[in-house]
Formats: sequence, C-alpha cells, structure tokens
Amino acid sequence: MVNFATVKTVLTILGLLSLGLGVVGIFVPLLPTTPLLLLSAWCFVRSSERLYEWLINNRYLGEYIRNFREYRAIPLRAKILSVALIWLTIGYCVVTVVDEYWWAQIAMLLLAAAITWHILSYATLRK
Repeated sequence: MVNFATVKTVLTILGLLSLGLGVVGIFVPLLPTTPLLLLSAWCFVRSSERLYEWLINNRYLGEYIRNFREYRAIPLRAKILSVALIWLTIGYCVVTVVDEYWWAQIAMLLLAAAITWHILSYATLRK
C-alpha cells in the first residue's frame, strides 16, 4: 500500500525536477518551458502549498504559469523568440551536425516545423 507521505515526496521531487528543466528550457529552445512549469505547479499544488505559492508568485516564473492558465495564450515576444531560436538551432544542426545524412536533415526540419506549428497554434497574448 502506498503511503500518502510517499506520494507527496514523489510529487515534490517530480515538481522540482520539472522546475529545473523548465528553467533550463528558458535558454534551450527545444525544451518546453511552459509545459514543464505547469507540471511543476500541478505537482506542487498536490504536495507542497509553500512551493506552489512560491512558484505562482515568483516574479520570473509565475508569469508563464499565470498567462497560460488564465488566457491559454503565449505572448508575441515569446512566440517570436521561440520560433527564431528553434529554426536557428535546428538549422545549424542540419547544416553542420547531420550534413551527411539527408534522412536526419529531413527529420529535423519536420521536427522544427511541428514545434513551430504547435507554438503558433496558441492564441497570442496581447498585454
């Protein structure tokens, strides 16, 4: 039988892990920041009220979660920056890293197109 304290501990660890990856995702274009921060919030609301309040009220990270929860939208600046970084990063990899493998180039370009479509499919938050 699973202990309630064990579940809370596992959720706290998962929340901290996704929080760390979400912060890295701010700087690494292929790591999705907002979904990871939303996962952290979900874990924390079920495991630690203190961590949840800290995350929601954090001046840097809380805005990602609040904007998405309230508006299901992404700010225009974030959309432009995300799409540009994705294409720059994947474009560089296509030209330099997998330049001898046409199938890998096509796969990476399809991945970039899919990520771009996903980002652009959300409404644009205008503030």
